Amino acid sequence: MIVGIGTDIIETLRIAKMIERHGELFINRVYTEHEIKYCSSQRAATQHYAGRWAAKEAVLKALGTGWVRGISWRDIEVYKQASGAPVVRLQGGARDALERSGIHRIHVSISHCRSHATAYAVAERDT
Repeated sequence: MIVGIGTDIIETLRIAKMIERHGELFINRVYTEHEIKYCSSQRAATQHYAGRWAAKEAVLKALGTGWVRGISWRDIEVYKQASGAPVVRLQGGARDALERSGIHRIHVSISHCRSHATAYAVAERDT
């Protein structure tokens, strides 16, 4: 049973400016070590960072929490399965919100190009 959906879109340039302005401070505040390693290894790193930003926002919307106290950016990690499909892993406050809501799975899709990144998340609960 679908119990929540979320979507987000962000300009890739906005993320590029944040990285340029704040450097590692920004990157380490928002992204996990795994995400940093993956995004930094990509030819269009900023697009991948933006895609993960959008996915994190979409997941919080699907959970129905938004950015509430106790949830941090790094509580949501986006990684790629061997098939290339993105998957989210939740920890900390985001994991607590997931468990309180009874959600068992979150599906996520990410797309990006030079100018924008977008993501869509669906929260599912067993019936």
